[in-house]
Amino acid sequence: MNIAILGCRGIPAEYGGFETFAEGLTENLMEKDYEITVSCEYKPPEERRERYNGAKLDYFPIKPPKNYLLRKFYENLSDIYFLIKLSRNNDLIYFLGIEIGMFLFLPKIINRSSKVMVNIDGVMWKRSKFNRLERWLLKMNHDLATVFADNIIVDSLEMKKYIDKNKLHKTSYLSYGIKIPERITWNGDTVKHLKMLTPIEISPGKYYLLVARLEPENNIHTIIQAFSQARVDIPLVVVGDFTSTTYEEEIKDIAEECEDPGVIFLGSIYDQKLLNMLRQNCTAYIHGHTVGGTNPSLLEAAISKNIIIAHENSFNREVCESSAVYFKNVKELEIKLKSIYRHDESYNELKNRVYRRVSKNYLWDHITAGYLTLLTKIKQEDRELITPMEINYERKKA
Repeated sequence: MNIAILGCRGIPAEYGGFETFAEGLTENLMEKDYEITVSCEYKPPEERRERYNGAKLDYFPIKPPKNYLLRKFYENLSDIYFLIKLSRNNDLIYFLGIEIGMFLFLPKIINRSSKVMVNIDGVMWKRSKFNRLERWLLKMNHDLATVFADNIIVDSLEMKKYIDKNKLHKTSYLSYGIKIPERITWNGDTVKHLKMLTPIEISPGKYYLLVARLEPENNIHTIIQAFSQARVDIPLVVVGDFTSTTYEEEIKDIAEECEDPGVIFLGSIYDQKLLNMLRQNCTAYIHGHTVGGTNPSLLEAAISKNIIIAHENSFNREVCESSAVYFKNVKELEIKLKSIYRHDESYNELKNRVYRRVSKNYLWDHITAGYLTLLTKIKQEDRELITPMEINYERKKA
């Protein structure tokens, strides 16, 4: 089966959850002899790779604009371009997200034998970074994506609540995958990069960690306000980029109120060993995501044996159950930060429990087996739909 993965910025992963997922899925499916193509954002010819993880990479020919609104239009245009282009020679189009759900009928017009599978991601239309028109369009595209898709993927069981009951028969739960990382020893070589980014010393076991896109629905403001009020004598290390200059100014104003050592903004880090080192050596990991489904950053923190401090919502509960500490507001988080700072040894069992839970349910072997079962089912359905006349025609061609 030839499969095209669309809707992310490409691999190797250098942006967010869908890119991380696409990288992991291609690596694991290519081991099973599937032919996969991944759509990628524009890169100069000298920076392009023909393949990664064995998958073929196909690049959009136009450079992305810097303006936010033009950027959103650019991403939609890129997705439609690849939807048309890759439908011609692929048996399955796997679209990550719902942003162009209204166009997912195109593969059936271009190649009537192709199938469309869509991963609906989280509750996109509830993201506060979008204006009212954008939210309406996202909800409409979500609904149309579930109409046009032959198969719907939810990465969280909670996301089934957002699928029309008449579409549940073609909906499958297949979460993000994770692999157990190698243990990274904290040493001078691995912190050189950090020392270039911040003059503040970061010591193993003596910092809180946050890894996320720095957006309101990820509760960055709540986390930093709580950290400021907790007045603990260790820094908060923040990995990720802002998507809004207004929100960035708001957050940095709050951060300035923190007592030393304060908040350390490291920006995005794509060095996996460096990220693993940060996760494996923090006092605790703070996860503020609210609009689900399953967040790769939460899985990565859990598999690193962290104390997890997560926002109280059904998506985070589904992943961690009773193996995390939860907060609903600034005051609750402030109390949890103080408690863990003073008595972190009393929370150690949570590290092992969340590690065991994620190892049981989210490792790539488990997730890949689910995808292989679904892909086998799709191929079988295709065979059953072929008429005797079509079989005879194929034999004559052969």
